[in-house]
Amino acid sequence: MSKFGELIDVEIPVLLDFYTEGNEESTAMHSILRDVAAALGDKAKVIKIDVDKNQELAEALRVRGLPTLIIYKNGEMKWRHSGKENTNRLIEIIQEFA
Repeated sequence: MSKFGELIDVEIPVLLDFYTEGNEESTAMHSILRDVAAALGDKAKVIKIDVDKNQELAEALRVRGLPTLIIYKNGEMKWRHSGKENTNRLIEIIQEFA
């Protein structure tokens, strides 16, 4: 988990997307997240985390519904949402923490 700590302990917002390939809402978020990452450039990071490959982390963060979106900044959780979210709303939320 120390690698996870390094990922989230940065001065820019980090949006984590917890997903599985078998979940339709999760896979629908992929193109939205690409657009968010492109719009924000180096002002934020977008990281997709496959729950099937990272079960220990998903359990530690109590990820239940998919997709689960979490924003961290400086190692601290700032925002959390389960379910789909649209591109413009995600950009707005991330910019609040940028």
